Amino acid sequence: MKILTIIVSYNFEKWMNRCLSSLQQSDYPTDVLIIDNHSQDDTLEHLKKSYPFARVIANKTNQGFGKANNIGMKLALKEKYDAVFLLNQDAWIGTNVLRECVNICTQSTQWGIISPVHLNGKGTKLDHGFAAYTGIKDISQLPHHSSCIEAHFINAAFWFIPISVLQTIGGFSPLFQHYGEDRDFVNRLFFHHYHIGYIPTVFGFHDREHRPGSRDLFFRTEYVYLLSEYANINYPYIHAFAYSVLAGLKKAIRSALKGKIREMWQYIKISGSLLKQSITVYSIRKQTIKDYPNFL
Repeated sequence: MKILTIIVSYNFEKWMNRCLSSLQQSDYPTDVLIIDNHSQDDTLEHLKKSYPFARVIANKTNQGFGKANNIGMKLALKEKYDAVFLLNQDAWIGTNVLRECVNICTQSTQWGIISPVHLNGKGTKLDHGFAAYTGIKDISQLPHHSSCIEAHFINAAFWFIPISVLQTIGGFSPLFQHYGEDRDFVNRLFFHHYHIGYIPTVFGFHDREHRPGSRDLFFRTEYVYLLSEYANINYPYIHAFAYSVLAGLKKAIRSALKGKIREMWQYIKISGSLLKQSITVYSIRKQTIKDYPNFL
């Protein structure tokens, strides 16, 4: 299989060596494409000098995670790659990750996304998000077989996607500017009868810290979650409306009954924002129901 690894970068220098060296050391070959979102450090100069094997597309503005990845996925379709591997800039992989992903992909066409196990940057424990999504709390609980294990969600730090999936589903939706793109993609994946899973015997390392979220981040997360429910084509439109716009209003009422007036207004604002996007959401829902490389 011909694989294109896509890395969206912004001020990439801190992780560049670990990330790109892991791809060089992979026992299965991959081409590397870096979509740089207008880094303000010396990322572009460093890439040109030290990593000439990597193809670089330098955006003149920060396009965000989804739109930048779409540039790479569109190129993968055009150049007839067999799969893409989406890799976060603050992440790196074990030598056998790509080979095992290819093995799973060639054994079955049911897998729309295949991922390694996500560890923290030190490799000492599971990434907090991965542990939450899979229900596995400790590395010792991982099975020892190399079959792919289904999950309801895995974040997009390490996504191996067969090109046939992009031809059916497309790329990331423009509804989501920075958060929520991956959850929406997975919802569409399920609608088109694909599965998402991880291989318990191979590992990726994600160098991020788990920090308590701020109040603003909490409401941003609430908005993104409700927007992903609104866009979720696994629900009829009327149900999606209820699970998003009306759910936000329900949370506002609950907050009011508890005397949390500021919280109530936040939820009212969220529902109002969702309501304003109704025409766009409805249009994108109709678009993504079809088998087509949407947004690419």
